[in-house]
Amino acid sequence: MNAKRSALPLPAAAVAVALLLPLTACGGDASADGDGSTVTVTVGYQSRTINTVTAGTLLRSLGYFEKQLNSLNDGVTYKVDWQDYATGAPITAQMTAGKIDIGSMGDFPLLINAARGKQLGKPTRLVSVTGYNLRGGLNTIVVAPGSSLTSLKDLKGKKVSTSVGSAADGTLVRALQRAGLDPAEDIEKLNQQPAVGASALDAGSADALSQFVAWPGLLAQQGKAKALYDGAQLNLPTFHGVTAVEEFAKQRPAVLEAFLKAQTQATDYLDAHPVAAAEKVAKATGLPAETVYLYNGAQGIATFDPAVKPQLVAALKEDVSVLKDAKLTGDVDVDAFVDDRYVKKALGPTAYAERLAATPPEPAGEVWPKGADKTLTFSSPTALLRHVAGHRDEVRAAYVPDTTTGTLWFADQAVWVADGGELLPFVAPETARAYVAGHGGARVVPYAQALELAS
Repeated sequence: MNAKRSALPLPAAAVAVALLLPLTACGGDASADGDGSTVTVTVGYQSRTINTVTAGTLLRSLGYFEKQLNSLNDGVTYKVDWQDYATGAPITAQMTAGKIDIGSMGDFPLLINAARGKQLGKPTRLVSVTGYNLRGGLNTIVVAPGSSLTSLKDLKGKKVSTSVGSAADGTLVRALQRAGLDPAEDIEKLNQQPAVGASALDAGSADALSQFVAWPGLLAQQGKAKALYDGAQLNLPTFHGVTAVEEFAKQRPAVLEAFLKAQTQATDYLDAHPVAAAEKVAKATGLPAETVYLYNGAQGIATFDPAVKPQLVAALKEDVSVLKDAKLTGDVDVDAFVDDRYVKKALGPTAYAERLAATPPEPAGEVWPKGADKTLTFSSPTALLRHVAGHRDEVRAAYVPDTTTGTLWFADQAVWVADGGELLPFVAPETARAYVAGHGGARVVPYAQALELAS
């Protein structure tokens, strides 16, 4: 695979400087050969940031973009150079250096992308959305399995790893503020890439980790972390999207529209074949398919839709202040950055309007049986536990939605509450305790006991 990986993380103060440095790479600006008969389109993506798969990993594995380009029949031979990175920052750096035409990244990196593009005379535009969660459930704060920390207030004076300028950092800042803590004074923030932060948590050099997909779910599945805070408690939308260099979009609109048609095809494939899509992404990334499905499955934490929904644009505007406070950007003109004309044309006005109006499915629990290419859906957590208890050796993975936020989580990693005849799951202990405090007779029970009560 012709992939490029980003270097180790930079200190927060150096991020802006790093993005200004000249970079070299093949492709960029849909570069053409001498006679223009062959054009290379360079796409930057993040294979392991799995809420961008419909514009990256899954799209690449399905070959839809190449097929759409071939169907243009404009006398040009198109080549696609897929470049894989760990975070959005290096994609932005390559775009502003004229080396990447189309990129996908999270909401906070998208704002930095907009700011850097304008600053360096290489403006970019947000042209579509990949995965989103209207409550913010794509980001989670986790701690080590044996940690005594059970609430955000417990983080005071602790070391917390995150990637400065990422959506996960934004979740950390906002969550701490709501808990009455000063993100700049009350914790020691470690600016680290996700893999480095995961290692720091495992080694004990970080007390907590705030990260985006797929790291929290991966670490939980591996038994290396437990959730401390569900980002959906913020009830603020978070999403990933596709950004394109403005000059490229103007010069080659048919190519960009081909990409967006292909992205829509990949989205439809994921919706129609969620298990197969999870397996494809797992094969391409090395991530466990069970973790991929937690986020990208039929009831997953993410909903995929290329439409640029007004709620997401409004959330993007709210995000600007967080980045300004961190001195990573100045003001960002979000309205000028957002440009859904291309995706609207690619889908057609009627289909686009339908997607704008579409809403995420109601949360439900799922069991993925071993050897199955489909999951089983359950109307209640108690019914799901009853099934798991009766088929313990036949379950590949079981997922339950948080009772308060709807965020999907692994059933065996959830905090369970027994309330009369009901068994209720929660992602984080603090929300479980809040429920118990408001419901007389309710009590937190271990997962094993929840299974016994259900059976």
